[in-house]
Amino acid sequence: MSDADRPQLYIVTPPEFDLDLFPDRLAAVLDSAEVACVRLALAARDEDRVARAADALRELCHARDVALVIERHVLLVERLGLDGVHLTDGGRNVRKLRKDLGEDAIIGAFCGTTRHEGMAAAEAGADYVSFGPVGETPLGDGSRAEADLFQWWSEMIEVPVVAEGALTAALVEKLGPITDFFGVGEEIWTADDPAAALRALLAPLS
Repeated sequence: MSDADRPQLYIVTPPEFDLDLFPDRLAAVLDSAEVACVRLALAARDEDRVARAADALRELCHARDVALVIERHVLLVERLGLDGVHLTDGGRNVRKLRKDLGEDAIIGAFCGTTRHEGMAAAEAGADYVSFGPVGETPLGDGSRAEADLFQWWSEMIEVPVVAEGALTAALVEKLGPITDFFGVGEEIWTADDPAAALRALLAPLS
């Protein structure tokens, strides 16, 4: 696969992490591969904790010319100097947020496994749409975003698409030609060496 055809990397933080340790782990990953974007996906509802995490990761990402988006917390985007927001409820709020945040902000939308939801988000002005999970997981209702969804999207829709959720090296090989980004998160953070885990996961692309 040529570099021009190779999907870009989109790194997703764990939902919970130690702010004293995680930035170094993320830095090692960003220094080991070319990453287009990082998503701060903290589950915490404590504004101070989310803000401190965003400050630490923004500095780290922007020093490497990597965009940082935050999951759900729209009001923190401008306040914390972030690059945009990742919505978890499809395209419902994309049009309004595009007006609020302006043309330069990155607005992404997770659309589960449904083509219809993805098209609605794309038409409303999303910069990217993500589908998942693409792999087997006991979480959720068991539905998966299958390869034919990505195949159809890559042929019909110009808005970039992200494949995420329970990725394996076999899925990376299968989806590589038909996705624009791989969203990688828990697949690497559970490993002792996330950078090495990332290399192994992406080996089929080399």
